[in-house]
Order: sequence, then C-alpha cells, then structure tokens
Amino acid sequence: MSTERLSAERLAAALEPAVHQNFPVSGAARVRNFNRTDRGFATETFLFELEDESGALPLVFRRPPEMSLFPDYDLLRQVLVMKRLAATDIPVATPLWLDREGETLGSPYFVMNRLAGQAPSDYPSYHSAGNYFEATPEQRERMWWGCVDTIADIHRLDWRALDLDFLAMPKHGSGPVEQIVNYLDSALRWATEGALPETYERALAYLRDNSYVPEHATLCWGDARMSNILYDNDFQVSGVLDWEIAYLGDHEADLGWLLFLDWASSEFEGHAPLAGTPTREETIAYYEKRTGMPVRNLRFNEILAAVLLSVPLLRMANRIQLPPEMNITGFCTARIEQLLP
Repeated sequence: MSTERLSAERLAAALEPAVHQNFPVSGAARVRNFNRTDRGFATETFLFELEDESGALPLVFRRPPEMSLFPDYDLLRQVLVMKRLAATDIPVATPLWLDREGETLGSPYFVMNRLAGQAPSDYPSYHSAGNYFEATPEQRERMWWGCVDTIADIHRLDWRALDLDFLAMPKHGSGPVEQIVNYLDSALRWATEGALPETYERALAYLRDNSYVPEHATLCWGDARMSNILYDNDFQVSGVLDWEIAYLGDHEADLGWLLFLDWASSEFEGHAPLAGTPTREETIAYYEKRTGMPVRNLRFNEILAAVLLSVPLLRMANRIQLPPEMNITGFCTARIEQLLP
C-alpha cells in the first residue's frame, strides 16, 4: 500500500477500488468527471460522479491540503458535525465514509453526497460576479435573508442534545470566548512561527482585555458567509457548506464573520454592496428578532473574525514566502485597524 500523497491526476483511479469497498455499488460502477473545485483552501475538494448502468451519482471527495493551514485540522471534526446535524433542519451533506489513515491514497479523506444548488462567488466576490451579482435586487435580498436565517437556525440548535460538546476547547480556557481568544493566540504564533505582525499583537491584546462571558453559548458555524450557502433556482437555501472550523462560542461570532466578509467583498474592494443587499443595521435587527438573542459585542466579534481568518492566510504567506507586495492579509489588517479603538 502506498503512503505517497497522490497527485490530483492519480486520485480518481486510486479512489475507484475504495468506492467499491466502502459503498454499495455494482461492480460496473466507475469514477467519472473527477475535478478539483476552485472554492475554499482549508480543504482540498473534488467533485466527481459514480456512474454505472443505473445512472450517475454526484459525490464529493475531500482531503487535507498538502500544507496544513490550521494547527488542529482534523477531517473527523467536520464529518462528525455534519453527521450530528443530519438530525436537524440544517441542509448539510451526508458523509458516506471517512478514511483517517488514507494509506491507499496517501492522505486521510472522506466522501460525501453532493448537494444541489449554486453558491455565490467567492473569488471574485459575489458583489462582482456569480449568481448573487446576476440576481435582481429582490432575489439578492432573499438570498441574504436565507443566509441570516441559516445562521439563526444554527444558533438555536441545542448543541448538548446533538452531542457537539467535542467542539469546546477546554485546554485554552474556562469559557467559550476565553477559549477562542487563547486558541487564536496560539494558532497565530504557530502560523507565523512566532514572528507576529504588530497589528495582530494589538488585536490579541484587545481581545484578551475585552473578553467576556457570553449570555448564549451556541454552535458557531465558523465560516458563516454567503459563499458557503447553496441556493436553488428560486434563490432559496438548499445546502450549507464547510464545517472545518466549527466550534462552541458566542453566537455573535458568526454574525461578525458574515458582516466582516461582506465588508471585504464590497467596501474594501472600493464599491458599495449590490442593490437589494440589506444594510448592516437591518441585518443586526433581523437577526435579533429571528433568534431572540441580543447583539452586544459585535466590534469584538468582527475583530475576532478578521484574526481567525488570518490564521490560514498568515500560514500560507509564511511557508510559501510570498513577496511583500502580495499582501493576502491586507483586508484583515485593514478591518482590524478600523475597528480597534
């Protein structure tokens, strides 16, 4: 058995025997149209079809990136989150099998079903390309509220009843906000190998000095943004993607992430949000009404979001040795500097 990490070109042929071993298909079933997606970077994702005489079944293959972008990355974490959420109304994919050893493919991986729908563009941003850009203002408003409704529904879940307590980080502190702040301190220093830019030192100091005990500890999606929602032809939510950094925390963290990345996709790029996009104030008011949970610490949680997203970006910049002019964390540091008092 091979321990070499297989190239994308060799994965399809190597995956086929594993499909027959782990999934109830006929002997005639073959892996077809195996292609890497251009979305996301924390996990390598490939779309493919399992084809036999009865037709083609669309599936998804995911494996860790060649260079880890988080210090605690684990495929099992996202698989377990999706399995737990299968009992809820959150439309998540169904993991079919997980291989944590990955000896035959040279890395751990899992396979899941492929949800129908189209996600708003990530790069370029959804305010400048893709289905959100091409939609009417009324359709954009429907998509936006669908995303906020999804976040609200996630926050109203009983994470204890769903056995999601493994998402806590007790080694980093005694409460969810303290835990995520201490985790970020450790993760940033891991990503930069200790050479932390001054903006992040100030951000961490602010987060430590302003840490609080949240009124509501909830399941946090972690990557709560428009581009991780699939929409059907009626612009209704049909799927919720990417659970790599899910954790237990303050419910405002996901709202801060959504608003930070919408700012990065519009104002930071030098243009206003597209017509039909609800305002920041409207979004906060709608979320509060939808959840019954007040929003009191949004500045803190937007800074938290910008710092958290910086972990994989700083890791890439440090390990690949990007030239100074390729400032991939520029939008993060710009927002942090705006928000720091």
